[in-house]
Amino acid sequence: MIKHIVLWKLKQGALGATKSENAERIKREATALAGIVPGLRSIEVGINFEPSDAAWDIGLYSEFDSQEALDAYQVHPQHEAFKALLAEVRADRAVIDYEA
Repeated sequence: MIKHIVLWKLKQGALGATKSENAERIKREATALAGIVPGLRSIEVGINFEPSDAAWDIGLYSEFDSQEALDAYQVHPQHEAFKALLAEVRADRAVIDYEA
């Protein structure tokens, strides 16, 4: 199984919305990928509630059947649309992929 974890810091005012509004939109759109992308076992999105200079605004945790499933997810049309949203609202990104 492959685990894919992403953290984002969001821009204030991106797309005319607050960080909180964009975080909620990201959560909705990410969790909508469940059941659509083959090989995606689970996906969970958490919005940070503890403000800190060291904190990230939002995090995504997902599990895939295989490396091939993760690779297919990266280019899936729904994920491509999700990435386009993220490109507009994120200020920074961190990611880790590993096999468990």
